[in-house]
Amino acid sequence: MEKSIAELRETFKNGGTNSISWRKSQLKALLQLINQNEDSIFKALDQDLGKSPVESYRDEVGVLKKSVTYTLSCLEKWVAPKKAEVPLLFFPAKAEVMPQPLGVVLIFSSWNFPFTLALDPLIGAISAGNTVLLKPSDLAPACMSFLVETIPKYLDNKAIKVVAGGADIGERLLQQKWDKIFFTGSPRVGRLVMAAAAKHLTPVTLELGGKSPAIVDTLSATPSKAKVTAKRIVGGKWGPCTGQACIAIDYLLVEEKLASILIELLKKTIKRFYGENIKSLKSISRIVNKHQFQRLVNLLKDPNVADSIVYGGSVDEEKLVIEPTILLDPPLDSEIMSEEIFGPLLPIITLKNIEESIDFINSKSSPLVIYAFTEDETFKKRILSETSSGTVTFNDSMVQFLCDSLPFGGVGQSGFGRYHGKYSFDTFSHEKSILHRGFYPEIEPRYPPWTDFKLSFIKLAYKFDYFGLILLLLGFKRS
Repeated sequence: MEKSIAELRETFKNGGTNSISWRKSQLKALLQLINQNEDSIFKALDQDLGKSPVESYRDEVGVLKKSVTYTLSCLEKWVAPKKAEVPLLFFPAKAEVMPQPLGVVLIFSSWNFPFTLALDPLIGAISAGNTVLLKPSDLAPACMSFLVETIPKYLDNKAIKVVAGGADIGERLLQQKWDKIFFTGSPRVGRLVMAAAAKHLTPVTLELGGKSPAIVDTLSATPSKAKVTAKRIVGGKWGPCTGQACIAIDYLLVEEKLASILIELLKKTIKRFYGENIKSLKSISRIVNKHQFQRLVNLLKDPNVADSIVYGGSVDEEKLVIEPTILLDPPLDSEIMSEEIFGPLLPIITLKNIEESIDFINSKSSPLVIYAFTEDETFKKRILSETSSGTVTFNDSMVQFLCDSLPFGGVGQSGFGRYHGKYSFDTFSHEKSILHRGFYPEIEPRYPPWTDFKLSFIKLAYKFDYFGLILLLLGFKRS
């Protein structure tokens, strides 16, 4: 491991990754890797998570193709230094901001989207000109093996390396010095990553999660809008890896008088999307392993939680499948309402008035996303101004993840740092400030250095930028 890291550092030191041509060649090679191995990617995702080809393309392959293509189209613009304004006080002068690669980067990816969450940050790190060591999650072993075996065949092995292994390898990696660590995973492990990074003052991006709510305020609108709302909720909860996603809807907030309407709409949509019962489920992923399966089953074993189930609840331990499950008003102090669910269980919390949802959300730590289905513009403004979250998405779910023009990341307990598109490039870059000045004119004072008099002009120069020219004309040498 130490030898591999030393080679990455030497490659970066020698400038092997700095040219635009190298960056483009690696991004094109990554795109070629995806295009030429699509069927193998589908097979690995089916082995590890039971993802269908449609889900695999939608959430993994398609996302990566789009991300690489977008980055290639914008890279030269991103790399170019940007002009910066200079106060007239410094005339003649010019300034610019130049993005510079950070160095040797460590990327930890997660198991729920084992290709997207490994290769999308890698795209950003390559585009910024870094060398990279990628550590995929061992909880998706087929996908990890694919990445370890395939990446060296396509990418520059002196600059981009992949290492397999479990928690022990992760701990060894964290003992090394890095110029940037990018981590996707649980808050528990995120704290360990931060503690290790602090020893070397290494900057960290943490993509975590939390309990992302969906506020439902469209059921009293037209029936067609209510149906669209239900469809987008079901897709945003059970579509992405059967709810095993940091941006999946964790729970719903709805007015008490409308809860029955919502439940019926959700039931009909679930049956249409995924099937009538656990034996006939289709197009839905399975739980990643027995440990996660048992954790979710245990959430339902609480008698008060079990009594709140209004749909689903069946499990198949052999196949690691849990039926899409809806719960109505489970106890707020139960584990299902205090911890991120990360699975196919959906609590519905009823309120007297939908605007109470703001206080309810604020009673918990800042979520990664707040979803709000509403056409009330005043309510929208309140949500934006009175709550804290990484993202707010109105009248849809999950789609914000696909927007390269929007930063993706959390705030507070849901993480910090951001990526996607230009924001990925920025995350793996240092913006170096550059100021160019000449030696002339340099005019010596023509008048006695009356300190108070000079001070008053300096104050004016700072207050009104153009007064810098007056200082020059009066012959006051800056010091």
